[in-house]
Amino acid sequence: MAETPQMKSPRRAAVASWIGSALEYYDFAVYGTAAAIVLNHIFFPEDAPAAAVLKSMAVIGVAYVVRPLGAMLVGPLGDRFGRKFVMMLTLFLMGGATFAIGCLPTFDSAGLLAPGLLVLCRMLQGLSAAGEQASAISMSLEHAQDHQRGFITSWTLQGTQFGSLLATAIFIPFAALPEEQLYSWGWRVPFWLSAFVVVAAWLIRRRLHEPPSFTKRDAASRTPLRAVLAGHKVMVARIAVCAMVNTVNMVFTTFALSYATHAGIERTTMLWVPVASNLLGLLAIPLFAVLSDRVGRKPVFITGALASSLTMLPYLHAVHEQQIVWVFVWGVIMHGGFYSMANGIWPAFYAEMFPAPVRVTGLALGTQIGFAASGGLAPAAATYFAGPELESWLGPSLFTVAMCLLVVGAAVTARETARTPLSAIDERP
Repeated sequence: MAETPQMKSPRRAAVASWIGSALEYYDFAVYGTAAAIVLNHIFFPEDAPAAAVLKSMAVIGVAYVVRPLGAMLVGPLGDRFGRKFVMMLTLFLMGGATFAIGCLPTFDSAGLLAPGLLVLCRMLQGLSAAGEQASAISMSLEHAQDHQRGFITSWTLQGTQFGSLLATAIFIPFAALPEEQLYSWGWRVPFWLSAFVVVAAWLIRRRLHEPPSFTKRDAASRTPLRAVLAGHKVMVARIAVCAMVNTVNMVFTTFALSYATHAGIERTTMLWVPVASNLLGLLAIPLFAVLSDRVGRKPVFITGALASSLTMLPYLHAVHEQQIVWVFVWGVIMHGGFYSMANGIWPAFYAEMFPAPVRVTGLALGTQIGFAASGGLAPAAATYFAGPELESWLGPSLFTVAMCLLVVGAAVTARETARTPLSAIDERP
């Protein structure tokens, strides 16, 4: 039977959300990897190694800092013109910016113009990401059956795991190149390969239709940003704090790589750690999401946030001591296991805090403020707490724990929504 616009398509929505998130986090992860081992040399040459690393980490933060602005600009488009509209718009904006990074001149050939253009591309990535994820999560949530909302929305974050895994795996052979080839052309290829993901995502997303919750929404609600700021400020603030659980991910995927290579661990060896952890995450995320459909969002999310931050201590200690086996063991447990508990649950947990007419706007604004605070701050702060010679593992670890204690405090105050029908959530003012 042919599908009508009023029918739910959970599988198609999950796949469309998955591939868009895979592109988004491929782009972010490939930059994070490149920033840690290459870009600090070719865009920010400095005598002090920590200074160059700090600058390249700060450019990672630029993409996060502009994300709240992107949420205010792109989020309301998802509530006014449709989730699919934003998902297609951001697909090409993100892919185009990533491809352009691979074409940029270096500092040696263009001077200050090179880092300036790099910052511009990162800003475009941040603006795109602000609306992409919120629209994809809302699309999958509203297409899902009530008893599977956690599971269906988790595929958006499973896509982020795959994108991160793909970016790191692709970078491994290029990182093994002699430095002359890596710095001249090798680092560019992973950025160019994002074009293939864009094409695949477009082919899948063009066949997706809007969910019933959007088509049946209150047509009079034409100012979603104003509605969110007037009636949902507490939810936005709560999500913003909860979203700082991203600190664990940023310290693990970005700071730890720079820290490890400075400590003497081969960069190709360290690149295999997120590969291993993301392989576990691909399995763990949907399983923990199913668990949240049965026992609730809050207990799974809180356990994951707290446990992942605490295991950052033995992980960075193992990196500092160059204990390669324990680096893999603790990295996989922390990121692939415990962090996946929080990472796979938050799409449903956050999105269920808003009714359909303002869901994309509220979700985008809350998450992007939190991501800006954690993603923009975490790599640079962890580098700062590691000391001028990147000698301390305890400072960055305790910083991660402190951030996640704030996350747990905010999550405790949230309403449990796992067993509340979406129709009842959408009826709330």
